[in-house]
Amino acid sequence: MSTLNFEYRAVDQRGSLCQGVTHAASQSEAHRRLKSIGLTPVRLRVVGASGKSLLGLSRRRLGGRELAHFTYSLGVLISARVPISDGLLSIAQQEKDTKTRDMIVDIAKRIEAGAPVADAMEAHSDALGDVYVQTVRAAEKSGNLPKVLEHLSEMLERSQETTRMVRSAMMYPICVVGALAAAMVFLVTFVVPKFAKMFASKGAALPFLTSVLMDIGLSVQNYWFVYLGVLVGAAVGARWMLIRPQWQTRIDACLHRVPLLRDILVGLAISRFCRILGLSLSSGLGLIESLELAGKASGRPLLMRDVETMITQIRTGGRLATVLNLCGYLSPFTKRMLTAGEEAAEIPRMCGVISRHYERETAYMTKNMGTVIEPVLIIGIAGMVLVVALAIFMPMWDVVRIVA
Repeated sequence: MSTLNFEYRAVDQRGSLCQGVTHAASQSEAHRRLKSIGLTPVRLRVVGASGKSLLGLSRRRLGGRELAHFTYSLGVLISARVPISDGLLSIAQQEKDTKTRDMIVDIAKRIEAGAPVADAMEAHSDALGDVYVQTVRAAEKSGNLPKVLEHLSEMLERSQETTRMVRSAMMYPICVVGALAAAMVFLVTFVVPKFAKMFASKGAALPFLTSVLMDIGLSVQNYWFVYLGVLVGAAVGARWMLIRPQWQTRIDACLHRVPLLRDILVGLAISRFCRILGLSLSSGLGLIESLELAGKASGRPLLMRDVETMITQIRTGGRLATVLNLCGYLSPFTKRMLTAGEEAAEIPRMCGVISRHYERETAYMTKNMGTVIEPVLIIGIAGMVLVVALAIFMPMWDVVRIVA
């Protein structure tokens, strides 16, 4: 059997987290090797020599709809007692995307060769996601794979629907702002300078506003490549910051200062956090592993930071009800419900209640986003139109007075 590379995160005998890469023929052997040197693995991931999938190629992440459809189909086939490898091959036959089809076939071949389902999917965690793979691993160990896959596909569909609603709500203001920006660039670059030259030839003194807009327009005409370079540099810089954890936290903190956007982001994050937390606990994962997965699934760096603090306190013996007070991101309602769930030994059920509550709240806020944004857009459009109109008409009045 060939040797595989396993990227691991583990806890040493002093309780400190460490990470690295070990080599073994299977995941169980890698687990034994780490235990033999005094490490307790909390995560094992199959990687290639360069940290990519075993196919040697870095895959794109599957979209929410694709992943939900794949999960639902697999769950139905397993519930119908169809062998998993045969079910995966039948799903692959209906898949139109070549890369996705190759991925599913590769997973099926690994399962046919004797690998567990989660280990077979681990090789494609860049496409499926770590949260997805670890949830499947826990479900496979607990024997609840069909049920968990059903809940997982439902969660993915709801998440996709919420994302679609947010994008739809933001599409209108984005289109309006984009069209307005293009119109303003055209007016300032081509229209205002021509009017300004015409007024100057008539002997009219150009007002300060007209002179400023004319200078801006001429600079865009003569040095457009500088402006283009600045835009490209800003885009590259923004992308660079978005992949740096420290900048992700700062950007997230700035976004959470915007009133309406803050409520939507918090609602979405808490909904995802509780959905994954409940699903992970139902799958058989421990509380610490479930919190770790839920924090990653939330997608919000501020919540991830608070969850890491909670996990540290739980490792030292703290109860969930106690460490929840350390998480400033979670709402008081969420903390009360999770505390009640811990006392009644029904945390997964309470997580479902919390998730559904915030899904409804987020959907309501998203639908009403337009009523809040439209007045702001109208004021902004009116202000820009007024500036351009004054820049053109103020010197025109001077020309009329001179001619008169």
